[in-house]
Order: sequence, then structure tokens, then C-alpha cells
Amino acid sequence: MARRRTSSSTGSSGNSTGPRNRTPQPVRVRRRSFGDFVKAFFAFVALVALVVGVPLALASQVGWPLPSGVPSLDWLQQEITVQTFLHILTVVVWIAWAQFTACVLVEVKAAVSGVGVPGRVPGAGPSQLLARQLVAALLLVGATAASLTPGLSQLGHSLEGNQKPAVAAAQQTPGLFAQTQEQTADAASAIAEQASHARADSQAKHGDTKYYRIQPPEGRHHDSLWEIAQRHLGDGRRYKEIYELNKDRIQPDGSRLSEASLIRPGWIMEMPGDARGGDLVEMPDDAAQVSPQIQHQIHDYAKSGHHAQGGDHAQGGDHAQGGDHAQGGGAQGGAHGGGGHVLVPEQRPAPDQHQQTPRHDQRQQAADDSSFRLGQALLGAPLLAAGLLGALGRRRRQALWQSAISTVRGRGMEPATPTGDALDAQDALLVGADPEGVRLLDRSLRGLAAALAAESRPLPVVYAAWLTGGELHLQLAQPSGKPPAPWQLGQDQTFWVLAGSDARSYGDSDTAAPYPGLVSLGTMDDSRLLLNLEAVPGIVSLSGREADRDAVFASVAAELATNGWSDRMTITLVGFGEDLTALAPNRLRHLDGIEALLETMEAETRQRRGALGAAGHDSVLTGRTGPAQHARWAPHLVLLAAQPSAEDARRLAELAADASRLGIGYLVGSESGELPGAAWEMEISGDGKLRAPLLGLELDAQMLPAALRQAVVELFVKADPEHGGPDGPTTTPPFLVDISEQGRPAVYARLVGSYEIIGLQAPDDERSALLHEALALLLLHREGVHPRVLASALWPRGVTDDVREALLERLRVWLGADPDGTPRLTTDATGRLVLAKSVVSDLDVLRSLYHEATQGRGVDSRAVRGRLLTDALVLVRGPLLADRPAGRYRWLTHEIVDAQLPLLVADIGLALSEFHLEKDRAERAIEALNAALKTAPDDERLWHELLRATHATGDPERLAVLAADLVARSGARGLPPRTEALLDELLPTWREGAAAVG
Repeated sequence: MARRRTSSSTGSSGNSTGPRNRTPQPVRVRRRSFGDFVKAFFAFVALVALVVGVPLALASQVGWPLPSGVPSLDWLQQEITVQTFLHILTVVVWIAWAQFTACVLVEVKAAVSGVGVPGRVPGAGPSQLLARQLVAALLLVGATAASLTPGLSQLGHSLEGNQKPAVAAAQQTPGLFAQTQEQTADAASAIAEQASHARADSQAKHGDTKYYRIQPPEGRHHDSLWEIAQRHLGDGRRYKEIYELNKDRIQPDGSRLSEASLIRPGWIMEMPGDARGGDLVEMPDDAAQVSPQIQHQIHDYAKSGHHAQGGDHAQGGDHAQGGDHAQGGGAQGGAHGGGGHVLVPEQRPAPDQHQQTPRHDQRQQAADDSSFRLGQALLGAPLLAAGLLGALGRRRRQALWQSAISTVRGRGMEPATPTGDALDAQDALLVGADPEGVRLLDRSLRGLAAALAAESRPLPVVYAAWLTGGELHLQLAQPSGKPPAPWQLGQDQTFWVLAGSDARSYGDSDTAAPYPGLVSLGTMDDSRLLLNLEAVPGIVSLSGREADRDAVFASVAAELATNGWSDRMTITLVGFGEDLTALAPNRLRHLDGIEALLETMEAETRQRRGALGAAGHDSVLTGRTGPAQHARWAPHLVLLAAQPSAEDARRLAELAADASRLGIGYLVGSESGELPGAAWEMEISGDGKLRAPLLGLELDAQMLPAALRQAVVELFVKADPEHGGPDGPTTTPPFLVDISEQGRPAVYARLVGSYEIIGLQAPDDERSALLHEALALLLLHREGVHPRVLASALWPRGVTDDVREALLERLRVWLGADPDGTPRLTTDATGRLVLAKSVVSDLDVLRSLYHEATQGRGVDSRAVRGRLLTDALVLVRGPLLADRPAGRYRWLTHEIVDAQLPLLVADIGLALSEFHLEKDRAERAIEALNAALKTAPDDERLWHELLRATHATGDPERLAVLAADLVARSGARGLPPRTEALLDELLPTWREGAAAVG
């Protein structure tokens, strides 16, 4: 089998595309001075005096202060003398000596073993600090000085002396900051070889080679590699495996497979060894089941696979799967090797060897679409898009609830429909977002923190995280021992790795977020880098053009403000981004100038230092997940876009010298690229590359350009409950239907309750679920849905264009056309899919009935209002899409319709109750309210109106029973204050009944 060859860092560059350390800097080693030896001598004398001299002096001068036997009661009645006080003081000194000795042992053990942050001796803050300084001074002249706690060797030196070693330490850190090319190449070769062996083992395990013959089309349905992989491999995303096995091999008609989307009936596809299904042909076992002609074709096709392998096949074994990976020879064979596609960028963990999902392909294709031109940056930023999408949904729900309880006329429950650039930005969020990736990252980090806490181990300092191929790689500042299962050591002691399958085993945890300062900077060969800003040993500077710098700053600010792996944090923006505060007003704050920033940060730095000292913590990491878990351990990240003056830079450097320990991070813009006191320097180029030569990084930067930023901010502003104007919330539904007899629809879908469709023939079972889900999405978005948004909703992990277009064609055929020949599914001028008015859902009818009853004909006619409200309440059969299958309709988490429906039903019930109470029909009002409570059981307004309607019956016992039911429902939380006030008004004795029930 062909082995992957990689060039070493000392040889020729070859075809390597990975970034290199362009300006290697020698590490300065500080020589021991005479003063160091003097300090070490006095430290040794002090340690001997305190650890050995104190107990000897106490034993010889005072003796053992405690009684030799158990004292009698007469001992308590003896006179207290000076000797008694001396004995008490002696006991105190013995205890203090024991505590200090324990601190010395802990510090010596940590220094010698190099475990990082030493354990904390309970109640020994000043004593342990003294022990640490003495041990450090003693060991600074010894061979173990390099393994001391970070920063310990710099005690007593100036700021300038602290800044330069910070850069040197960054260069010495393995992996991200100074990992050698040889290490990366070896890791890549090892992984590639493992993948190749795994394929060979899989082939041997599953037996003979299997083949599939492309079937002729049935109607408008054409076979595709995606559907073949879905049927026979259980996952459509594995279509690339089939493509790689058969690429460029001669087919029976003489043509070759050159693109995954271009296959022809009668072609033969060699399948992976684990393929299953009745229409596969396994040679030679199934030879008797096929015609001689097909046997001959398969035999010839198998030869083409062996021929393509050439000499590599002879070296690597005789399994058929390995050959076509090596075909092409030359550069291609060297790049891909025999086991898989491995393009390992230097200075970071090797990417996962598993099959890449089509998600990236979909984003790239979407980026080429004209309607996604504005949101292209979001398509390549899945974590940022997921955070923004989740925050936007929460904002809209908040506005919905505030509108529901508001008494201000003109407010409604229908949010403004985005238009123009804002609509394009929303589509880009829906396509680009990866909420599952955010969920896995959050659960994995919290699970790690919980596991370490269970083992009484401190959190390691994490400089960066890499997300690659479903795996999470944490890059530590220094070795921290063996990680807790299921985490494993990576390519060296400074990498902890969690496989994707293990990450999915983590559930929700109430552990505090351990690394909330992680933020995406960009990608390198499909591996995404997240830098932990609060762990950087100093200032991070960013140079480049102002517009490019602002785009990076905006991306960092938006992700920090909305990400899902943080609990609480503060992000201070200086010199840019005042409009960004609309994304998360509780996290983002804007300051006008650097003087205000310096004043604020000097005060906060003092406060955090004092809080850490009082709590006895070495850093925020030891306090963040401990018993305290207080808001003061939340990070504070400062984003300063404008370059500070020399004096301001000096003051910032002084603040940042100890910032990583305090949970404070600084990202500062620089025009020239030279910022005094900067520990790490990065540069954003005009072509979107983020480079850090000293760190060996070159990334495709994650950016949020000005136009896209403005569109995203517009989405949040219009969703704000306080936003007024014509684009604010409205009471008019987005789609009104004709509710008269003449307006009977051609296709009627029931979404409220179980999902039913009237007016269409049921599609075949294989595609029924996808077609029904696509129709439901279109019915809930009458303004139109972009095809890529629809595909992203149906296939959250991506799908190819041909599969998407095939589904849309089936959907058009299934929906058909109106009697006048107009298709029921069309495309508007913006390229979005729109349903005809003849396709209606019961939710559309429900909204139209309520609107007509309260703002249309029902306003002037009491009889019409009562009839419309009654008809509307009859339509309600349960929650939205009550019987939807598990694992589907995940896009509903981004919608607010599931929150709108209970509020709409509650409004209908309240309006109908008011209608009946106007005529003193309390029983009818109670009946309407109980019907609404089945769909909206937690709506406090319905319970209040039910109490009033029950009181109107004049039956105190019935009201008392209802009050007792409310108290029982409230449980330990108790009744809301307004409910208690209403009960006090209607039934003053309700508390006695509640006490009796309790």
C-alpha cells in the first residue's frame, strides 16, 4: 500500500501548503546571576529555620503543651496562669507550623513534578504564598526551575522582563505555537496509515467485493449516489466513498465517472465492504443470480479497478478498495496516499481522516449563488451563525411574550417579516448555522470540567481549541497529565482530544462553562481554530486595513455575545461597534474612548485581584467551577479597535500582565503591526488571510463585513419588543385566506394537532416524510423559502444539489397545478419558493378567523364575532405538528410559531369568554376557557379569566375547588403574585383552604 510522504522542515518545501514560522526567534535563556544565588541561600536558611528550627525550638524551650492524659473536671476549675497562656500560644504556633510545612511540601511537589498549578492548602493563603516564593527562589538556581508554575520564575522582575519571555513561551508551546513540521507530518502519516488499515480490515471483514448497477429512471425519479449511499450504507453523506471507489474507471458504455452528480443507467458502482441491500451483487457468490451479460460487465469493471491501482496495489495488498485512491499517480497519489484524503496544515492537530460531510460543499455552493452574496461570510462561520440564530429566536420570543401581556394598542404577535438585505442575512444564518456543533462543544467542555472536579483536579489552561472532522482538540498551555475518559491524549502531552462519537455521549450538565473566552478566528483546511482570549499571556494585537480589522473585530464580538458555550461574560467595545450592542445588551457594552476603558479596567483589575486573594484561588479557573461559581469569575474581554498611544499602550500592558489569571483578555487593533507590550501579533490581509508568523498560523479569517453586520443588526433591532414604526410587530397575519364558502382551498393541511393533508394523493413511503416536512416548512413561511434554506432544514448536515433539486421536482409534481394550469409551487423574483393561495393550512384559517372577528366584520357585528371565534376554537386539536417523528422537524427550534400558537389560542379563548360574559353566560365562558387551556395550560391570563367566570356563577364552593386546583398546580413555586391578588379579591378565604389541602 502506498505510504504518504511529507517533506521535513529542513528539506525542500515541495508541495506543502501549510504555514511556516517565517521569523523564527531564538529563545532567550536567562543566566543565573550572583543575586539569584544569594536569594537561594537566604531562602534555604529561611526554610530550614521555619520547617526544622521552629519545632526544635518549641520542643526544647516549651515542651509539649498538651496534657499527657485525659484531664478531669477539676482541671477546668484551676486558676488561669501565665503558663496556661503560653501553652495555648504554643498550640497555635504548632498548628501554624504544620500548615506552613504542608504548603512547602505541596509547592515542592508541584515544582519538581511539573504538574502546573499546585494544589491549594485550605485556609493557607498567605502561608502558601510565602512557601511558594521561598521554594521558587531556592529552585531557580536548580535544574527543576523550568517545571515551575507559569510566571513563578519571573518574580521580582519588571514589566519589560515579563513581556519578552511571554513571546518566547508562546514559541516553546507545542502544537499551535511551535510544533515542528516533522511532528505534523508523522502524525498525518500515522493517521493515514491507520485509515488504510481500517479499510483493509473492513474489506476483509465483510467478505467479497460488492457491486451496484445504476437503475433506469422511474418517471421523474433518477438514481443518485446520495440515495444509493442512503439505501445501502445507511447514510447519504457517504456518497463520496462510492465516488472515490469508482472515479475515472471505465464503465460498460466506455465513459468514465468524473463528477459525483453525473451517473448514467447501466453503470456499475463498486461499493464499500459494509454495503447492504437486496439489489447489490456480491461477486463471486451472487454470480448465478445475474445474467451472463452483467457478469461479464462486472468482471471487466473489476479488472479496471485492479489496473488503476498499478504498482501501489501490488505493494499495498489485493483489496479492491485501496486502488482507486492511488490512481492518477504523481502529485495526487502523494497528496492522498493510499488511505484517505489528508492535507495536514502545520502548527495544528492533524485533521480527522473520516469522510467529510457535504456541509462545506453546500456552503461553498451557496456562496456562489447571487442571493447569498451578502451572507457569504456567515456560510463559512457555522458557530457564529448558530449563536446569532439562537439569540435572534430568543429575542423574538421575548418580544412575543411582551406583546401578549402588553396593554398598549397597536402591538401584535406577528413579528416583522425581514426584507432586502436583512432577509438575505437571515437565510444565510439558517443555511450556515451548525447548532449541533455548538451543542457538542458546550457539552464536551462542561463534561470535561465536571470530570476534573470529580477527580479533584484543576482545570488546565487552554490556549486554543481545534474542531476538525467531528473531533475536538484542546491545546493546553503545558502538560497536565492524563485527561479523564473519554478524553484522550493527542499527538503530544499538550493535546487533549475528544472523538465525535464520545462527544455525543455527553448530556446536559449544570457545571459552569469552563472556557467561555473561546472564539472562532478562522479555518485551516476544514479545521476551525478557536482562540481562548482570556488565557492569552498578555495583549493580542491585530494589524491590517481598518475595514478588514473591523470585520474581524465584529465577528469576534458577535460570537462572544451570542455563543452557546458561555454562561455570563462582559465584552467591552472601544472605538467601534456601538450598533452591535443590540445583539446582546446584557453582554456587550460600548465605551467612547480609551481613557474611560483604562479607568474601568484598572478598577476591575484591582477588584478581581482582591476577590481571588480573599477566596484563596490562584486564578479564575480554580474558582469558576468550584463551590463559588460566582459571576465575578465570568470573563471580561476587551476589544479595542483603534491603536492606543504609547502611554496608553504601556498602561494596557501593565493591566494585561496578570490578565490571564484574572479572566480578562485584550484584543487590540494596530495600524503598524507593532504594539508595545503585545504578547501575540496577528495580521489580517486584504485577501481574508489571518496570519501570525510567530505562532506559525495562516487561517482563512472569520469576518463580519460592514454591510452584513448592518443587516444582522437590523434583524435584531426589528425583533426588539420596544421597536416601533411600520416594521415593528403587527396584529395582521402575514397571510389571510378567504374564509367564506367560495374560498374553499384546493389543498388543505392540518398542522394544529396531528399532521393531515386533504386534496393530495399520499406519496410513496420512501419520500413521504421529506415531502410532508418540506410542505410544512413552506406553509409556515408564506413569504417564501430559499431552496438552500429548505435543503438545510431537511438535511441539517448538508446535501448535494442534485438531491435537493430532485426533491423539489417531486414536490412540484406532488402539489400539482390549479385548474387554470398555474403551478401550486412557484419561484418568485428573489429565487424563493412560494406556495399558491390555493394551498392553505388550518393555522392560516385560525389566524384569519381571529383577525376577522377582532379587526374585520366581527367588530361591528356581535353575532358574526361569536360565530367566528367559536369556529376558530373548534379548529384547535392540539399542539403544532403533534405527531411529528423523532429526529425530524428540527428547524422548528429556530421558529417562534410553537410559541405563537398557544398565545393565539389563549387570545381566542379570552375573546370568546368575554363574548359570553357580556350576556351573563358564565357556563359558556368557562367551557371556552377550558378548551383553550388544553393547548395553552400555562397561560396565566386564561386562569385569571376562569376565576372570574367561575365567580360569576355565584358558587363559592366551585370557586374554592378551582383555587385549590391552582394551588396544587403551582407546586413549590407558589402562585404568581397577580393570581394571589385576584384570589384575595374574589375569595378572601382561599388561603385557609390552601392550608387545609397542604
